Amino acid sequence: MSTEVGLPYSPELTVDEANAEAFARLDGADPWVVDVRPAREVLPGYRDNLVLTSGAPMAWADYTGGQREALIGGALFEGLARDRADAIDGFATGRIEIGACHDYSAVGSLAGIYTASMPVFVVENRAHGNVGFCNFYEGKEPRRLNYGCYDEGVHERLLHVNSVLAPVVGEALRRRGGVALKPLIARALRMGDEVHSRNAAASILFNREILPAVLDMVDDKVPGVRETMLHLAENDYFFLRLSMAAAKASADAMVVPGSTLVSAMAFSCRGFAIKLAGLGDTWFEGPPPIHEGKLFAGHTEDEITWMGGESPITETIGLGGFAQACALSLQEYQGGSPEVMIERNREMYAVTHGENSTYRIPLFGFRGTPTGIDARKVLETGVLPVMDVGLAGRDGGQIGAGVIRAPRECFADALAEFDRRFPGR
Repeated sequence: MSTEVGLPYSPELTVDEANAEAFARLDGADPWVVDVRPAREVLPGYRDNLVLTSGAPMAWADYTGGQREALIGGALFEGLARDRADAIDGFATGRIEIGACHDYSAVGSLAGIYTASMPVFVVENRAHGNVGFCNFYEGKEPRRLNYGCYDEGVHERLLHVNSVLAPVVGEALRRRGGVALKPLIARALRMGDEVHSRNAAASILFNREILPAVLDMVDDKVPGVRETMLHLAENDYFFLRLSMAAAKASADAMVVPGSTLVSAMAFSCRGFAIKLAGLGDTWFEGPPPIHEGKLFAGHTEDEITWMGGESPITETIGLGGFAQACALSLQEYQGGSPEVMIERNREMYAVTHGENSTYRIPLFGFRGTPTGIDARKVLETGVLPVMDVGLAGRDGGQIGAGVIRAPRECFADALAEFDRRFPGR
């Protein structure tokens, strides 16, 4: 299934030339986080009655399980509905609108819920002039809105993000003049992160970057500074939303007519989907991803459910599972062994266009991470892209972590459409 979009085509470029250009634009991206603002103020075309969620666009009736519950929770949090029944009626009648995060230059973790008042990181790609966004991490409590949960505790934590944490971080970024994310991520890889399922080093490095501004804010008696810094200090996953926004701003610059490189990967409650850099905003959908992982104590395999997720934008630009050999400590969190993680990472070189010039893997002699998934190579080799993810439970909340692989069908459909649009290429 795909969503059509028109895209001009330059007949001078061969597929290999288009891929080289798309890769160069991705590899040359320069993402800077410059601000934190409410979604209504910065996301293009945002409307107050709009709730964004992860994955390819769908009708309200197609959303099920935790992703449907997260949408309802978002509507209640934003005050768009009086109660659950009113929220359901609002979505069914169109009084409350649903949008896909990617259509608004944004990405969302798991269900990826955005509402008008929610703060988002603003990341500028200074090499190409485009902007990417990601919303805030809710905290380490397993019951979170992006995991399909909404109750009084979730509501209070979201309000705390809106009223305390986001204003402080935004003010620090503005005083700092922004923070360059690419060198920070490169250093975090050397310190044991892959900036998808492990962000401990990157979170510490980010805190250090904003510290001078934070100290000035303490002197200026800005409210909430101590509370915010303590929150950042105890939440290793805080940086994931920054790596996602950096990846989105980087990948959106890849659009080159005639390229077969993947520019986005995401999933919803219905299945997995990809975009190709040469086919613009067209999504190609397949079944849910193949998974293996480690569950938290007290949970079983039959509880695992899919409720969306766009954090694989990190793998799209050569991070996450494509830098898994940087983060061997993940075996304790998501299962597996060092040997398996290393072999998975090496596999990804077979399906990518090149090696990243900035993101490097010490264990591989500082070889660049495999970057720029080529749909042609996925079909030729049979090697499916690997991603590090959190696992959601059918009753809401995170119940484990693991590794998924994209389904082959997405790539087959994408290349079939590519051949139709560009015959003989």
